[in-house]
Amino acid sequence: MEMEAGETLTMGMEAEDLSLSSEKPPAMAMEPPKIHRLEPSVVNRIAAGEVIQRPTSSVKELVENSLDAGSTSISVVVKDGGLKLIQVSDNGHGIRFEDLPILCERHTTSKLSAYEDLQSIKSMGFRGEALASMTFVGHVTVTTITEGQMHGYRVSYRDGVMEHEPRPCAAVKGTQIMVENLFYNMTARRKTLQSSNDDYTKIVDLISRFAIHNVDVSFSCRKHGMNRADVHTSGSCSRLDAIRSVYGLAVARDLMEITASDDDPSRSIFNMNGFISNANYIAKKTTMVLYINDRLVECTALKRAIEIIYAATLPKASKPFIYMSIILPSEHVDVNVHPTKREVSLLNQENIVESMQGAIESKLMSSNTTRMFQTQTVCPSASGALVAHKDAQLSQSSGSKTQKVPVHKMVRTDSLDPVGRLHTYLQVKPLGSQENKTDLASVRSAIRQRRNPKESSDLTSIQELLEEIDANTHAGLLEIVKQCTYIGMADNVLALLQHNTRLYLVNVVKLSKELMYQHALRRFSHFNAIQLSNPAPLYELLMMALEEDELACEGDGPKEEIARRSCDQTYVELLKENAELLQDYFCIQIDQEGNLQKLPVVLDQHSPDMDHLPQFVCSLSNDVNWDTEKECFQTIAAVLGNFYAMHLPLLPNPSGDGLQFYEQQTQSKTIRGKGSEVLTTDEPNERDLISEAETAWAQREWAIQHVLFPSMRLFLKPPNRMATDGTFVQVASLEKLYKIFERC
Repeated sequence: MEMEAGETLTMGMEAEDLSLSSEKPPAMAMEPPKIHRLEPSVVNRIAAGEVIQRPTSSVKELVENSLDAGSTSISVVVKDGGLKLIQVSDNGHGIRFEDLPILCERHTTSKLSAYEDLQSIKSMGFRGEALASMTFVGHVTVTTITEGQMHGYRVSYRDGVMEHEPRPCAAVKGTQIMVENLFYNMTARRKTLQSSNDDYTKIVDLISRFAIHNVDVSFSCRKHGMNRADVHTSGSCSRLDAIRSVYGLAVARDLMEITASDDDPSRSIFNMNGFISNANYIAKKTTMVLYINDRLVECTALKRAIEIIYAATLPKASKPFIYMSIILPSEHVDVNVHPTKREVSLLNQENIVESMQGAIESKLMSSNTTRMFQTQTVCPSASGALVAHKDAQLSQSSGSKTQKVPVHKMVRTDSLDPVGRLHTYLQVKPLGSQENKTDLASVRSAIRQRRNPKESSDLTSIQELLEEIDANTHAGLLEIVKQCTYIGMADNVLALLQHNTRLYLVNVVKLSKELMYQHALRRFSHFNAIQLSNPAPLYELLMMALEEDELACEGDGPKEEIARRSCDQTYVELLKENAELLQDYFCIQIDQEGNLQKLPVVLDQHSPDMDHLPQFVCSLSNDVNWDTEKECFQTIAAVLGNFYAMHLPLLPNPSGDGLQFYEQQTQSKTIRGKGSEVLTTDEPNERDLISEAETAWAQREWAIQHVLFPSMRLFLKPPNRMATDGTFVQVASLEKLYKIFERC
């Protein structure tokens, strides 16, 4: 009994404890959290996440910077959707050397200096946040050169500051910015952007929108390692031609030009022009390209209003294609309303949208009287023809009695049974020799013409030249080219390559000449342009070429008369007559006055040595066979290949035997300067000459290592003659060296 009582007492105490524990403790006053200042690195990364939302944001900011720099040629290269590499190159005015230290700091810009400047801002960038944001979420490298500089500078940035001092380097006019390993320090953001194809598609769409508005700028966008660009414009075409080149003929042929304007200050002031699709255009989604004061933006209200008009006017709620460029007074537009500048705020936006809505509606109503429908002839299959033939024989054998079609021939019961296919129910036509051919070639031709309007199916000469290159390729040399390792320059002409266990000497001049020739044929009618800063008169270039050739003037009267007679009457007129062909197919622009305006970009990141321009013009006028199409294209490509090849600079190499040349120059000046003080003023000129030569040779060696050989691995198909003409010479083999060492 005592134990039972003890147990009861214990249980009672436990129950009491449970009842006490179930009661809520009295509420205590919560202290407010302490406010503290965030670290600058945290602030910068948060801001970078808002400005650079995905790789497309980086491309947009970089392209807008290139446009603000006055570029006429912009090239975009993307790898893995922009996560591994985004490279934007332009030919703008470049970046000053003294501005490089603060280039990637936050809120550093050359676009404005006071807040009031936003009221009249014309440039697309103005905050100075884009480059800084990229350095906080990626690795940024800038290569730039300004006009008048002998060489460019390359510098890398991280977290808004330079990783090292700017280093001199060879560079093409303008700026090249590379963004690598984007979002490397933002794991969650990077995981959500793993679909590289989707991001690359967005980048291509963005470049397409820039290209159809900026028709005076040449755009190119391609994947890293690919030869053909997915977007390519020439930079000298009309708006409709640009749309045709980017979006295809199927879009351009169904567009109508539209304009609208209003100059009532009490209502709205604007001027709009553009293109909209007509009733024949069919698409699954709306494509709207909107520019306000030359700024690519979005306007949801205007887009919705236009879609309502198309849904009410056209059948099946057709989705339109719209391109609009709206010009408003700068004080009526607020551009500082979105982190990525994707949207703007307009004064009297409702009135502007209403006016444009009315203009589009009236244009559609006046053009909706007729519609075009595309028809397609379906070629019956062999099985369908066989079945129809058997049915015809059966009906003939049974006389006039109508045969009942079996049920299994009317209903498709098996996907593998040809009897149940659609072609069985179509009218069978006699199969001629032309109809027996597959339609695959015609489909490919249509797609090729849609993507490349300048390319026509009758230009078989280019295809034949490319096929000759493929047929004449040396298999052994091709393996060496694809798998070789560049070691360095053995002398001014020969470079050392290693392939497996063998060492080769390669003639750089011959190799580059063949590469440029093949690349000129592959880029036929799809070149980017190099705009000459000053037009070069063909007559003066030919004069310079003749002056260099002393044999051209021996025993034939004054040199001036020979050059003037031959140039004026023959060469210059010949080039002017063929200027249209040269511009359309090879991007060599010659104006009516006989001035050379543009040259093609045969190989990206490589420009020719302008010291050889007179010989190029002379060869173009003298060595090209203009009568036969195939020989004409072949000889022009050969002339381009010779001009763009890695020739030796005119000044001797001061690091080798060429130093004697400069010593002799100094000695001759010393003799002339005895007894006078002129010598002291000439000494800096000698140093400048040596410095210029060192820069030229350094640029050539850099181009050979970083431009020529990487391009050679991708594109060169060495011909058979290179195995015997001294272009490739084997100088060592590891197996043979082992045998020599064993003998020793």
